[in-house]
Amino acid sequence: MMKERPVIGLTCGHSADGALTLHANYLEAVRECGGLPLIVSPACGDMVHRLVELLDGLLLTGGPDLDPLYYGEEPLPGLEEVSPSRDEMEIGLVREFLKRHKPVLGICRGCQVMNVAAGGSLYQDIATQVPGCIKHRQSAPRWYPTHTVHLKETSSLAAILGRVALRINSRHHQAVARLGEGFEAVARAPDGVIEAIELTGTGFGIGVQWHPEDMFPEETARSLFEAFIAAAGRRT
Repeated sequence: MMKERPVIGLTCGHSADGALTLHANYLEAVRECGGLPLIVSPACGDMVHRLVELLDGLLLTGGPDLDPLYYGEEPLPGLEEVSPSRDEMEIGLVREFLKRHKPVLGICRGCQVMNVAAGGSLYQDIATQVPGCIKHRQSAPRWYPTHTVHLKETSSLAAILGRVALRINSRHHQAVARLGEGFEAVARAPDGVIEAIELTGTGFGIGVQWHPEDMFPEETARSLFEAFIAAAGRRT
């Protein structure tokens, strides 16, 4: 009998005219690695507890900036578009998933959501807040790796990827500043900007600033999705 696929909730955005937005690469990566992708709309903010029961794993996808209200700051000039309904739903989902030790993978904005949900803060705009920073919002194709990250050798992420350094694609202008409770920084760019975080306790909780879904099926991208889906599979 074929093993049941774990149900993976993928968060999505919405355009000005109300259409849901999510790049198909996320769906394909989850499906190829054995998961059953289920798109979760920002309109589901009042259904967080039901979603946590339904889903075996949560994939937080890329998207707009987070409202700095969530980490006690006023908006700076470099802050860009925010999505109040998406912020509320995703932060609520992360908190419930972490409370129940269910697997969470955050990509780009998703990494930032995980950190803020745990009480951390963000740089609202790297270019104006991190002196000597490199370019984190690339002009190259989505899949093309443009800068290096160095991983903590003893981290779960390094074990999953089988690397302590790799080249990644980069399309973000915000980043983790103060770490949220229960998380540690496990990858950094050459300028010191945090590029990945993971839970220090039990359970699978990893956030990366790059976009493995766009580099899929490259080896390290596939390894990360496979580890996440495997962790979710153990919850079914």
